[in-house]
Amino acid sequence: MSVVTITREGGIAVVTVDNPPVNALSQGLRQGLWDAVATLDADASVRAVVLICAGRTFIAGADVTEFGKPPLAPHLPDLVDRIEAAAKPWVAAIHGSALGGGFEVAMGCRFRVAVDSASVGLPEVTLGIVPGASGTVRTPRLAGVEAAVDLVTSGKPVRAAKALSLGLIDAVVSGDLQAGAITFARDALTRDLPPPVSARPIIAPYPAFWEEKRKAVAKAAKGAEAPLRALDCLRKAAEAPFAEAMAFERQTFLDLRGSEQAAALRHVFFAERAAPRPAHLKGVEPLPLHKVGVIGGGTMGAGIAAALRDAGLPVTLIERDDEAVARGLTNLRAIFEGAVKRGKLTDAQAADRMAGVTATTDYAALSDADLIIEAVFEEIGVKRAVFDRLATACRADAVLATNTSYLDPRLIADGLPHPDRFIGLHFFSPANVMRLLEIVPAPQISDRTLATGFALARLLDKIPVQSGICEGFIGNRILKRYRASAEALVRQGVAIAEIDAAMRGYGLAMGPFEAQDLGGLDIAYLQREGARAAGQEVPETLADLLVRAGRKGQKTGGGWYDYAPGDRRPQPSATAAALLADRITGSAAMDRAAIARHLVGEMAAEGQAILDEGIAAKVADIDLVKVHGYGFPRWKGGPMFATGRR
Repeated sequence: MSVVTITREGGIAVVTVDNPPVNALSQGLRQGLWDAVATLDADASVRAVVLICAGRTFIAGADVTEFGKPPLAPHLPDLVDRIEAAAKPWVAAIHGSALGGGFEVAMGCRFRVAVDSASVGLPEVTLGIVPGASGTVRTPRLAGVEAAVDLVTSGKPVRAAKALSLGLIDAVVSGDLQAGAITFARDALTRDLPPPVSARPIIAPYPAFWEEKRKAVAKAAKGAEAPLRALDCLRKAAEAPFAEAMAFERQTFLDLRGSEQAAALRHVFFAERAAPRPAHLKGVEPLPLHKVGVIGGGTMGAGIAAALRDAGLPVTLIERDDEAVARGLTNLRAIFEGAVKRGKLTDAQAADRMAGVTATTDYAALSDADLIIEAVFEEIGVKRAVFDRLATACRADAVLATNTSYLDPRLIADGLPHPDRFIGLHFFSPANVMRLLEIVPAPQISDRTLATGFALARLLDKIPVQSGICEGFIGNRILKRYRASAEALVRQGVAIAEIDAAMRGYGLAMGPFEAQDLGGLDIAYLQREGARAAGQEVPETLADLLVRAGRKGQKTGGGWYDYAPGDRRPQPSATAAALLADRITGSAAMDRAAIARHLVGEMAAEGQAILDEGIAAKVADIDLVKVHGYGFPRWKGGPMFATGRR
């Protein structure tokens, strides 16, 4: 069956693309469109052409199965030029997403119309490349230079209404898209046609524009190369003839396609695609989720409840007393009010989110819940008491989950009836924002329960990674070694501020000591103290000395650094230096690149141990955890990829 078909409606040809699942620009599709131009140019009865797609989306971009393979003709830039040069004007009719090469094809058309729910964009920089078929050259001719810079260097798509206001599309269609596009085409034929996009002028920006944008893009890119190279392409488009700018864009695309950053970003991209549907659960039906309970309305519990409500699931929130219930609702309301202030939700949407939450102290309210997620204080006795109550309050087939980040799930579930329904679901805070979800199966878990954990991740748009049981699971175990290794460098005489600067320079938002001060040194300290109280041998850390001296981080005005009241900027601390002085036995000198290389190597070494022990199944799992849960720079691919463990 052909991926491109042609029908005719009274002088308007309709070219339909049907290349499931996302109408990707495979060689067969490119050839089909190439041939369609010739066919319709030769048909005297056709006055205009509507390009539309079957299925759930317009052309959503490149065919990922062709990544890394030699390109085959017809090449996309040539196809876009061919559509633009067609004797009959083409109208792109967009639903779903027109992304990357799909939007470049649409820009080759004389007109673009879209349904209100559609989005358009050029996400290539998120894969370490730039648009390669006129995205940086045609976009500023449609929307102007400033809008083009925002669209191309961020890689973020825009919805139809915004695209219309920017000039990226010509109309938003209500009702049936094909009928609306045909009507638009007929109306367009009654007026003079606009020039092809390639022939439209670009208005030069003000003199300081490019330097200002370069600084802003560099700050946002945090070391990623593609956004700055895309900016170079846009500047060339604004200052050079169309053909010269096209050649510059194409050469930049080819230069970046084989880069280490592009390889790293492809590694993460394919890992993300595979994560929600692991092969070992193929064919396993999850428990349908219609109603979910959350135990605990603190920061984590409220975040989990917010994520569930964002996904449209009704939530029952359980707390220990009426005061705690009120605090939990306040926490949840604050999340949605914050979303309103940031423009993410309307007041009505926030009210609807809250209306879907029932808060109570009565566990009987969970009798019809399909899934219950415990998110109470990280203490084994507290958690076990919760599951004792859930065992009698919930259906026998309801999935029971713990959100523990360090405790052994087997101890939490010990003695639980129907243990096959128990699972660890480790969310990361804030749970309504952070995309990582560590899924931790207990020994007696059923395939259906495990599949339900992954189904929940898909509903919440999370990146799920399955982890075996060990202290800290995957992410926090690597974090522990990272912190210990950073402390070891301090003991050898490397300055705290230099270590933090090295990791920021590598691409992390914060270094290890700044991050501890932000989160609070007492959290990990209490975990170490608990382990010591249980008889475990836990070596003293430098952080222990600071906490015992009352230095718990920003919240106490000092930790590894000092903080002035109301100021979060870390300042070197003479007090901390004095407390740690007798533990620093060396005077090592390391440059920042060597520091970063050493600490990333330590992360990777712990990741390798986790793989060797069977805690994680594959390298990509380690990298996904670090990228999505711990701020490892995406364009480095994760610690395993970055150190050659692929």
